[in-house]
Amino acid sequence: MRPIIWSFLLLLLVASCSKEDDAAAQQLETDIALIDAWLADQGLVAESTSSGLRYIIEDPGNGTSFPTSSSFVTVAYVGKLLDGTIFEASPGGNPPSFSLSGTIKGWREGIPKFRKGGKGKLLIPSGLAYGAYSPSSKVPANAVLIFDIQLIDFQ
Repeated sequence: MRPIIWSFLLLLLVASCSKEDDAAAQQLETDIALIDAWLADQGLVAESTSSGLRYIIEDPGNGTSFPTSSSFVTVAYVGKLLDGTIFEASPGGNPPSFSLSGTIKGWREGIPKFRKGGKGKLLIPSGLAYGAYSPSSKVPANAVLIFDIQLIDFQ
């Protein structure tokens, strides 16, 4: 009797994972379409990664090294929704320093594209940001995020 119960539970687990994967893939497809439409409306061209992150390097910065996803970084930024609503910004004149490993996936993947002093945009699909979770009243669930960033420094 126990093997039947375990088999049934395993089947339920696999089926639910499959549905979650399908939903995530559909959301990514929707997000990429929204990002690409926004880019076209703005007359911008972005590079992309296999995860769906889009990024624009306006100024690559200086030096030959790049931060890693575990670097300690200082970043000036403005976070916006696709409609232009600003939901967060670094304090003027005093950008924060923090471990990149403690940020959303889109930052861990995008910030290492810039050298010290580099500027640009990160266009982050919801799955690389907060996903179906709404972190605040300013950021809805499944929101695509746009960050204007400048990598001030890193260690």
